[in-house]
Amino acid sequence: MKVSFSPASLPKSGVVILLVPEGQSLTGLAAEADRRTGGQIRRAMTAAGFTGRGDTTLDVVAPGGQFSRTVLFGLGQPAALRPLDLEMLGGAVAGVSQALRTDSVALAADVAAAGLTVGETAALIASGIRLRVYSFTRYKSKKPDTRELKQVTVLTPDAKGARQRFVAFEAVADGVHFARDLVNEPPNHLHPVEFAERMRPLAKLGLKISVLTPAQMKKLGMNALLGVAQGSAHEARMVVMEWKGGKASEAPLAFIGKGVTFDTGGISIKPAAGMEDMKGDMGGAACVAGLMMALAKRKAKVNVVGAIGLVENMPDGKAQRPGDVVTSMSGQTIAVLNTDAEGRLVLADVLWYIQDRFKPRFMIDLATLTGAILVALGKEHAGLFSNNDELAQRLSEVGYATGEKVWRMPLAPEYDKIIDHDVADVKNTGGRHAGAITAAQFLQRFVNNVPWVHLDVAGTAMDAPRNAISQSWGSGWGVRLLNRLVAQFYER
Repeated sequence: MKVSFSPASLPKSGVVILLVPEGQSLTGLAAEADRRTGGQIRRAMTAAGFTGRGDTTLDVVAPGGQFSRTVLFGLGQPAALRPLDLEMLGGAVAGVSQALRTDSVALAADVAAAGLTVGETAALIASGIRLRVYSFTRYKSKKPDTRELKQVTVLTPDAKGARQRFVAFEAVADGVHFARDLVNEPPNHLHPVEFAERMRPLAKLGLKISVLTPAQMKKLGMNALLGVAQGSAHEARMVVMEWKGGKASEAPLAFIGKGVTFDTGGISIKPAAGMEDMKGDMGGAACVAGLMMALAKRKAKVNVVGAIGLVENMPDGKAQRPGDVVTSMSGQTIAVLNTDAEGRLVLADVLWYIQDRFKPRFMIDLATLTGAILVALGKEHAGLFSNNDELAQRLSEVGYATGEKVWRMPLAPEYDKIIDHDVADVKNTGGRHAGAITAAQFLQRFVNNVPWVHLDVAGTAMDAPRNAISQSWGSGWGVRLLNRLVAQFYER
């Protein structure tokens, strides 16, 4: 679907979307549309009691003036609209346009929200449109019998400014859609080797892509990660993506993703009910991949490294057993008491590798790590654990700005003691109580005092609540959050 920007002039015909502030007379393009229809739009508003209140719509079919229909969207009070509200409005516009089964619409965006120019307002609404229009039909033998929305023309007095601002928004939307595609893929099609191969084309955007094989990881001592993969017919991979948009002397920002392409639980096997959802246990890795695409496409002025550990957790005669002890890349030994607590084993080695090789300014890992975080926070917030107050606060701030909200959870020595072990240095599970916290405490042992955040995205990366800009089972959660963090606080 393509979004374009044109000067504020109504089309001769077709479907037109009009934005109406609450309690105000029709102005601009809305007033012009009313004149062309002989006052039909105003009469329809009066008859329906439509006042422009937020989250309301009025569909006027065949109003005249050669329009096939006009759809009015209530803005509420423009002074109260945040950038996120404008993106959500764009998503709602796209949703209604799709429901009309039309292939093109014109959107009259000639109003400005408080603190924003008319061009910025139009670009944010267009961002929401791009985020909303997504489908995953690759494996349908027959495509849905609907007319797809292919073109949205945004009409604005500042078409040039809106177009310039939209470039970055479109890059982020592309990254979100890429992440959604990865999470939605069936696990027989997206195993670790295939996942790694899909990262190689990102080199065309200017990213340096390095793919580590089991032999290379074995040489590095990454036995925690490799232990998870040893029961699968599909080999493990680690992919490192580097974006160099800042000064050569600047240490990079680092983002690390858990990429378990399917998780049976291993020998500690999961219940059968719902196991099909475990194709999404690579949601953290998908986010990192989408983020790196977005940063490269918008040519972010910062150095960034993204790393994903890719494994499949399967039970067979070679699989890791409960009670095994493995030696991680850090040299710390880990007692594997539960093979379904595998994601932290993968991250332990990747975190150590990244902090040891790249000396980053900070590390943020994302992982669909625990069911315990769902019990604590549901699906509205991701769990945030950190050793750095400033980084945690910044993520909280951009979380509310993007709608990808996080909630800080505690870390403390008392929780850390729970994962001490009598045979090994640490055990990979602390039991039922405080499960999300002890998982984060485990990871903290492998960050070596680097400023660090762990985001437990088990409730948000897959089957998250639908909203105006995300209707997909694979949400692409985290791409917008982390892109905003980078843009707002770390780009020069």
